[in-house]
Amino acid sequence: MQLNPKTIKELRQKFNWTQQQLADACDVSLRTVQRVEKEGAASKETTMALCAVLEVRQGKLIKLDEDTTPLGGATTLNKHTITTVLALSSVVSFILGMITVFFIMR
Repeated sequence: MQLNPKTIKELRQKFNWTQQQLADACDVSLRTVQRVEKEGAASKETTMALCAVLEVRQGKLIKLDEDTTPLGGATTLNKHTITTVLALSSVVSFILGMITVFFIMR
């Protein structure tokens, strides 16, 4: 499971614990805590132990990629982009309507 290393470290420091103290409380090795704080990689069992010891829900520890964009790679739409798309769709609708009327009147 991929956890947010920064969140883990901040929660540990909030309790004023060393990595060894957190490892002992979770009943995992020091190396496991070091890996979680460096890479965010943790097993489900380690994640559950961290949640219990740090008194947080699992969702708080899950890594959220800040570099990814929503909707699987779609860019975020701003007001200008939305306005442009609406204007273009209005023009296209008008043109299609005029073409339809032209063929009906023929």
